[in-house]
Amino acid sequence: MKLTVPVAEDGQIDPRFGKAVRMGVGSVTDEGELQDWQIHEVGWDVLHDQGEHGQHHARIVRFLKDNGIDRVIFAHMGQPMMHTINKMGLLLIEAPIMDAKDAVVQAAALEQQ
Repeated sequence: MKLTVPVAEDGQIDPRFGKAVRMGVGSVTDEGELQDWQIHEVGWDVLHDQGEHGQHHARIVRFLKDNGIDRVIFAHMGQPMMHTINKMGLLLIEAPIMDAKDAVVQAAALEQQ
């Protein structure tokens, strides 16, 4: 399973999903082990205010598809972005500010409802 989460400089979840500077992408095995962890510098903090709002959502959708994401972890996300990700059929998981890698492992263990 592949999950993504916005990551702050200190390794915690960044509360700014749509304006994240970097996104972590983790693969978790069926046994619940973090198999792979990569940080992608996305620069959405700058790109958010460039161009139309729909272009920014398209940029995020492309990132999610290109990375084969199954679940999206966030601390805060606007309703339009939540709607867009829900339409993609991905599971959205709201989490408190905590270690991003720990959040990925915990979110992978959740049963999909």
